This record gives sequence, C-alpha cells and structure tokens, in this order.
Amino acid sequence: MQANAPAAALSLRISVTGRCQLRCRYCAPAGGDREPLRADALAFDEILEFVRILKRRYGLRKVHLTGGEPLLRPGIARLVRMLTEEGLADLALTTNGHRLAGMAGDLRRAGLRRINVSLDSLDPQTYRRLTCGGDVARAVAGIEAALRAGLEPVKLNMVVLRGINEHEVVDIVRWGLGRGCQVRLLEVMPIGAARRDFAERFVPSAEVQEQLAAHLRLRPLPYEPGASSRNFLARDTSGRAGVIGFISPCSNAFCGHCRRLRLTADGRLLGCLAQPQGEDIRGLLAPGTAGQVEDPPWRETRRANALVRAVEETLAFKRSGRRFAEQRHMISIGG
Repeated sequence: MQANAPAAALSLRISVTGRCQLRCRYCAPAGGDREPLRADALAFDEILEFVRILKRRYGLRKVHLTGGEPLLRPGIARLVRMLTEEGLADLALTTNGHRLAGMAGDLRRAGLRRINVSLDSLDPQTYRRLTCGGDVARAVAGIEAALRAGLEPVKLNMVVLRGINEHEVVDIVRWGLGRGCQVRLLEVMPIGAARRDFAERFVPSAEVQEQLAAHLRLRPLPYEPGASSRNFLARDTSGRAGVIGFISPCSNAFCGHCRRLRLTADGRLLGCLAQPQGEDIRGLLAPGTAGQVEDPPWRETRRANALVRAVEETLAFKRSGRRFAEQRHMISIGG
C-alpha cells in the first residue's frame, strides 16, 4: 500500500437472519434448518443503535444487508426505511432473488437504491444442483422486478466453480450486460461448506478474466480503496458495454485497505472472514434494563464507548496472511 493512498471508509455488512430456503454448496451445509427466523436474531432497534454509533463516531456511510436470505426476515422493508431515515449514502441488500419479484417495489419505496442478486448459473438443472433445489426462473423474475422497480445498479454475483459453472461465465456476463446489470465474478473461499472440495473447485480470477478477454474488450476502471471488487468496463463486438468486477479474496486479496465490518444475526462483530475471532456485542446493543424506559445518560455513554472499543479491537485484527482460519459456514456469518 502506498503511503499516500487515501484511507478506506468504514463499511458495515449486517446479517438480519441466518436462515435461507436454499443450500448453496459453498455457503451452507446440506440439510439443516430452513425456518425463516431464529428467535435470537438481533431486533431492528438493536441494529439501528449500532448503525447510529458507527455513523456518529466513524462517519459510516455504507451499509449492506445480508443473510442467510434477508428477504425471509419479517418486516425487512421496515428496516430498510429505518436505515434510510438515518441518511446513509449507500444502502444495499444481497438476496438469492427467490422472493424479490414480490418485494422489489416495497424495498424501493422504503428507500433501497441498489441490490445484489446471486446468480451462479442460468441452466435450470445446474442451478438446482448448486442450490439444493432452487429455481433459477424465480431468481430471474426477481432480477427483472428489481430492474422495473428502479433499483440501480442491479449487481449479479456469480461464484465461479471449476467443473460446475465456469463454462457459463461468458453467457452470464452477456446476459447481465444485456439487461443493464453489473456482473461480479467471485472466487470461492475455503470457508465452511466450501472447504471440503476447495482445491478441486477453485478458479482464480486471472483465469476467468482470460476467458472473458477472448470474447469482450476489458478496460480497468479506477480502484476504490477498500473495495472488494476490481472493476472493468466490458464491451462486446456489438458495442454493448457495462461494468464487470472480479472479487479475488484468495488470489488478489484486498486486505491492505479493508475497513469492512460484519455484524452477524446473533450479534457477533467480525472484522475478517479469514480469522475466527469476533466480538460478541449483543449485550451492548440492548438499551435499558428491566423496568426502565431508557438508560440514563451516563450508562448510555458507557455503552457507546464499549461498542467503540469493540469496533477498534475488531478493526485491528485483520487478516495478516493468506490462510483462512474461519470455519463456520458462510450462511451463519453473513454472505
């Protein structure tokens, strides 16, 4: 990292539920409980409390809602509205798209501006195998509804897996650019469910880029410090153009500028997917005690200071090498 490189802004990914109706092979163990909400998920007021503290102390501008599948969380549009009213400059959500067709309009009206949709295959059978029963037609319908609702940009996330879907990269990029979507091509990480066959399935971004370069002209775009994606302007032979990005946590890690925090659905604060440590901050997020409407000012200040200390400790514990030590499944961390 150059000495005069601008500091990356703090960003926060919030998992609102650890549940999902799909079981993508790199994200979740086969089987498992698919109920829409665990009783121990953070309340919306607790989430809002943390966002407010980060905004006040660090100038937080970027929040990304994840899961599990966040559209399974009852009242998710209400949380979007609550966060929108905090004046965040960038509020996004990642979904598998299966409930998006019926919810895109409500999310947009609540204040959501952009959305990411997982799309690992356009082939119905491949998609079904990868997701353990998912329906690609529902994901596509959700993407189309998001575009109609005016969510912009709509980003399509494809985890590239050798022997499964790497032959679809060009088709998915063309399909996405043809609809005005941005396409992001992700390296699989050796975390949780993906650890078992990581060596067999891993495809480095450089190989994917080489594959695309045979079909599209790629021009690199300026890199934003702290961003996970290296973006390119892609143009096909017909002149149609759009943005594609490569997310390369294994082959070209972005750790040097990373200021990303993750808050899990049950209240654990994580600073790095490559490290197993995290801070349990749930007890600091619930204002008031039994019989009290709210905390007195001195206790509120003490709680806020304790949360800031947890944030500082978490930010200080970032990935120092290439080894991924985190072995929980991504579904429980927040995608």
